[in-house]
Formats: sequence, structure tokens, C-alpha cells
Amino acid sequence: MRNYLGTSSVLAFGLALVGSQCTSAPQPAFEALQVNLDDARRRMVADQIQARGIQNRRVLDAMRAVPRHEFVPEQYRDLAYDDSPLPTSLGQTISQPYIVALMTELIDPSPEHRVLEIGTGSGYQSAVLSRLVRDVYTIEILPELARTAAQRLERLNFKNVHVREGDGYQGWPEHAPFDSILVTAAAPEIPKPLVDQLKRGGRLIIPVDNAAGHQTLQVIEKDNDGSMRVRDLIPVRFVPLVRK
Repeated sequence: MRNYLGTSSVLAFGLALVGSQCTSAPQPAFEALQVNLDDARRRMVADQIQARGIQNRRVLDAMRAVPRHEFVPEQYRDLAYDDSPLPTSLGQTISQPYIVALMTELIDPSPEHRVLEIGTGSGYQSAVLSRLVRDVYTIEILPELARTAAQRLERLNFKNVHVREGDGYQGWPEHAPFDSILVTAAAPEIPKPLVDQLKRGGRLIIPVDNAAGHQTLQVIEKDNDGSMRVRDLIPVRFVPLVRK
């Protein structure tokens, strides 16, 4: 069951007005649609994220601010604020909002931080991070996704996100070390290049496949002496981390 009412009908009404030949101005319909989407996003944060234990105020504010409906295909926009993953393109998905918020809170982002993201996808996680840290460096292995995500982030004015097409397993050594690293695809093991590019005192958040074929979200913390601590959190389901 959805956690908000009316988005589908208002969206259909707004789109119908756009395509019609009526002489009245459609602006009020667009304004009503925007109010509805903004309200749905606020309720998403309250009911699906904050109510499930996410407490970081800055993370909650970022989730309220970033328009998730801009990062999903047109046919799924009325589902944008459901707490579920959605298909995007080329067999990829946009993660459910709670997982995005959880992974973001786990890195404990600060305004001076530089973050590496592996798996840009639609750019939604990058956009959330961009409101919380100084710079986001994000790598996408699929050229079309890297291109469209960069265009979308530019259009929406997320200026501190740097998108690169490439093999995320290798990280982005030219800009290392990073205060934290988020991986949005499941790896068979923790990539050593990413561990090497993590600052001491930093955190790497990554879904990892286990021997039984299941995925677990893990937190890897690099201590000040360079030693590593690994914590298992929750079972998850991500697309696999693809390498070149």
C-alpha cells in the first residue's frame, strides 16, 4: 500500500493538460502537481525514513530536498515516493529511499568531506550526498548511464558532483583519499583499491555477496593506525558490481 494519496491522479491531470489544445493556462495544474509531489516527499521522509530510525538531521533535510521523481523514468513518477526500488534503464534500479538514507547516515557526512560513490545509476544518491559534503566523485561503468546522470545532475544544479565513466572497482585514485566511500552495487568481496583510497578514520559502505548467494550491507571502518573493522548490518538486494 502506498503511503500517500492522490499523486497518480494529479500527475495524470497535469500531463493531460500539457497535451491538450485548450486555451486556458496550465500553470495552476503544474503548481498543484508540484505541491503534491513536495508533500509526498515530506511524508516519505517522516513515515518511511525517520520513523524507521534515521536520525541525522542533515540527512533527513537532504532527503526532503532532493526531488526523487526527477531521477526515475516518466512512467514511474507517481511511484517515486513509495519506499521501494524502481527500474531505471539498462537493467538498473534506483534504490529505495530508506536504503539511500541509511547508507548516507552511516558515513556520518560533514560539509568538508569528499565522498566517492561507485555506481552512479540515475544520480539520485549522488544528489543526496551533494547537499551534505563538499565534493562527490561518482563512477558509472555504463557509458549511457554516466552521460545521462551527468546531464541530469547538471540540469538540476548539483554542481559539486563529478561524474566519470569507468570501472568503479578501481576507484578514483587521482582524487584519493576519500573521507568515505559508498558502493551501490554488490561485490563478491571488498575491493582492495577502495580500501586503499579510504582515509584513516573513514568508512566504506558496501553490499557484499556471501557464499550462500545472499547480500549483506557491510560497514568497513579504517582506524587511525590503518587497521580495518568490518560490521554486517542488514540483508539487501543490489545489482551486481560489474568490472571491465
